Amino acid sequence: MTRQMTGAEMVVQALKDQGVDTIFGYPGGAVLPVYDAIFQQNDIKHVLVRHEQAAIHAAEGYARSTGKVGVALVTSGPGATNAVTGLTDALLDSIPLVVFSGQVPTFMIGTDGFQEADTIGITRPCTKHNWLVKDTDALADTIHQAFHVATSGRPGPVLIDLPKDVQFADGTYVEPAKARVSHYQPKKKADIEQINDLVALLEKAERPVFYTGGGVINSGPAASQLLRELVEATGFPITSTLMGLGAYPASGKHWLGMLGMHGLYEANLAMHGCDLMINIGARFDDRITGRLDAFSPNSKKIHVDIDPSSLNKVIQVDLPVVGDVAHVLEDILKVWKSRGRKTQNIGAWTAQIDKWRDVRCLSYTQSGSIIKPQYALQRLEELTKGMDRYITTEVGQHQMWAAQYLGFEDPNRWMTSGGLGTMGYGFPASIGVQVAHPDSLVINVAGEASWLMNMQEMGTAMQYKLPVKQFILNNERLGMVRQWQQLLHGERYSSSWSDALPDFVKLAEAFGAKGIQVSDPKDLDDALMEMIKYDGPVIMDCLVEKHENCLPMIPSGKPHNEMLLGDAPTEDAIKSDGAVLV
Repeated sequence: MTRQMTGAEMVVQALKDQGVDTIFGYPGGAVLPVYDAIFQQNDIKHVLVRHEQAAIHAAEGYARSTGKVGVALVTSGPGATNAVTGLTDALLDSIPLVVFSGQVPTFMIGTDGFQEADTIGITRPCTKHNWLVKDTDALADTIHQAFHVATSGRPGPVLIDLPKDVQFADGTYVEPAKARVSHYQPKKKADIEQINDLVALLEKAERPVFYTGGGVINSGPAASQLLRELVEATGFPITSTLMGLGAYPASGKHWLGMLGMHGLYEANLAMHGCDLMINIGARFDDRITGRLDAFSPNSKKIHVDIDPSSLNKVIQVDLPVVGDVAHVLEDILKVWKSRGRKTQNIGAWTAQIDKWRDVRCLSYTQSGSIIKPQYALQRLEELTKGMDRYITTEVGQHQMWAAQYLGFEDPNRWMTSGGLGTMGYGFPASIGVQVAHPDSLVINVAGEASWLMNMQEMGTAMQYKLPVKQFILNNERLGMVRQWQQLLHGERYSSSWSDALPDFVKLAEAFGAKGIQVSDPKDLDDALMEMIKYDGPVIMDCLVEKHENCLPMIPSGKPHNEMLLGDAPTEDAIKSDGAVLV
């Protein structure tokens, strides 16, 4: 039985049929028919943000914390162009989004009409796929295809451009089961010959390391569970990218911590010295690899990824494996067990890793009068680690310190902008997470500069009574920019600070929220508990050391064994392990 309805009604019905319960958006003339259809139903909640970029980031936070598709709705012209940053962020971090943009009526396309933009042309490079729907009869099928494309294979954002006349016109609704999706069916199961070859390499390795990424989390809860089983069964050490934190528990005995530019000493040295690297769901990002010709120079390399275009794109590997992480891990375990669970004695390797751990690369000297940012995050971790906690971040030094000092025991608990490094991401993302998990503790770890980029979302938090906690590490500097200027540009601090920061306590109060400021280390715990316990949105202004550098750090163009370290390790201790203290 076919159903006739308007295009706007189709949008709402298709979202219901796809299991959508929340949309983040901002209305405008070109999408008013859809907003009218939303008004006339109660199954889908609409969250009114204050900026379209924030709508996309909120949808990202919702998607990443739930494993479901994030949905956003924006109007034509500036509404769509404001969404571009969020779309690009989601594309680089493989986040499944379906974004609807309004468009001028079909007969006006190309006339430079009011609020017209070539949204399809503009968003083609920053979406996995996009569609301009000119026929209402094609709309429902297109929406169902969009959800399929966003979630199949390597996830990503898609966009549907909706001319206003298509929203008004009547058409025939197509059920999801009848949608045309057979043309896009990415390969999920790896070839069994490749699995056998992979297991043979596992059996022979003397210095192995698992290098995992966001692909493990994107593959679903089963993938993280299978990864944990494989690590425990083999006893191999494991590290992760920024995006993969939580796939393996931070408390696990084989955990090395994050690797890369601001990764841990033991993780980077293990990557440099391994004889077998097993990359599972990571893409050899430049912040991980450092200097390519010196990256893990003496290892055989395995790369497991569902995206064939990622294989041998940056690093040439010995064994590329195309497949969904969960399916591949399941097959690895089956084959490895059937072959007798064989591995080499890696005792010497784990002993070497323990020596690298003893360097204690995250050690620092805490002041009695000034809050060090590391200390602030250590106390946040200690006071919240047993709670039902979700963490988002902005981008900069605070982001790297959060990755270093906060521990994640489960996937989908850590939301940060990895590939694009988008300042302004964390606050709206925390709103999306809180909408998805209304009873959980959601904390956005921020720098004052990043936070100000989307500060208007305090209005959203207050309107929907979302108790998001904004934990601002305020050093009155663009911290990471200042750090690079110190290290690489002769301490010429060009435009890396602001002389006109707001009073964050008064700013919070102006929105009707709670404002807290703390500057003395002895008051920090009480301030943190006040923030955590308050039943509403909080801005906590934590005044920290202004010129602290985020270390360890691999300087640009250097290999993993040439790292800048903090004040705890001695030069003799570093050099005795075969590494170089820069």
